[in-house]
Amino acid sequence: MKVTIKDVASYAGVSIKTVSRVTNNEPSVKPSTVDKVNSAITALNYQPNISARNLAASHSFAIGFVYDNPNAYYIIDMQNGILTACNEKNYELIIHPCDSTAEDVSDQIISLIKRSRLAGVVLTPPMSEDPQLLSALDEVNANYVCIIAGNEESEKPKLSVLINDKFGAKQLTQHLINLNHQHIAFLCGDIRHKSSIERLEGYRQALKENNIKLDPDFIISGNYSFESGIAGTEQLVTMRHKPTAIVASNDEMAAGALFAARLAGINIPNELSIVGFENSPFSRQTLPKLTTVDQPLKQIAKVATEMLINNKHLSAQKYRIFTPNVVLRDSSVTLTKK
Repeated sequence: MKVTIKDVASYAGVSIKTVSRVTNNEPSVKPSTVDKVNSAITALNYQPNISARNLAASHSFAIGFVYDNPNAYYIIDMQNGILTACNEKNYELIIHPCDSTAEDVSDQIISLIKRSRLAGVVLTPPMSEDPQLLSALDEVNANYVCIIAGNEESEKPKLSVLINDKFGAKQLTQHLINLNHQHIAFLCGDIRHKSSIERLEGYRQALKENNIKLDPDFIISGNYSFESGIAGTEQLVTMRHKPTAIVASNDEMAAGALFAARLAGINIPNELSIVGFENSPFSRQTLPKLTTVDQPLKQIAKVATEMLINNKHLSAQKYRIFTPNVVLRDSSVTLTKK
């Protein structure tokens, strides 16, 4: 027999309205009452009917995740982080992949928000970095949170989670410099993503601060894919003056770089050190395992969703910053000077 809200109210010794206020996360309920109701919900294994709650309430209890990204690991981690926050707050999650280059992408997302009565949407790059899209969402008073590359000084949307990609790439490059590498190449990701620009700038800054001349031929354009890492590395290893280390814009590219180097008969890491970015499963599945920077995507997505849900409170923080940290593994070693 299905447990109802009336059963929960009776078990907790409160009114049905109080149970509704607790499940709707209204801030005016006493903590002791919240604890009683939540204990009853747990004891009875009560599952609120979110669809019915959406129809009855003055606001929605559904969050949308809008994305355009070829990296499956990225999407899964983001989805799991958002879902964790939604489950904790009794919200539904609606997932919507889209083509960020489509002319009507703004209309698509606005239609999704209205059709599904979304309380808000979580936007990831490149949509979260598209000023035209954000302006269109502002015009219809849509609620959204942006996950973007940047730092405290960066220009940012009204509600955002910033990832300091520049610092992460700078630290990675500095790590290679500390290992005596002077000829360091960079595999650049999709230029539509601000993260690509930020990571490239971090690489440039590290070289500059160590008085290492930048070789433009060592910067290879590409996208965030395994195949792009292969193509870029094949180009680098056929140069007359080859790099001794490669900074890849993400782990998938780094795994592709390692694959291409192996095919070329290059020993990793003794002849060529390779580092990635994001600390995705790719970084742990290669041989050797990849040095990278940790980008806690699940936590980032969870925090972004919590900010979106709590944004109705005036005291809610408007932005958060995550700083990636270097994870040392076996794909980078000290260069032996001959």
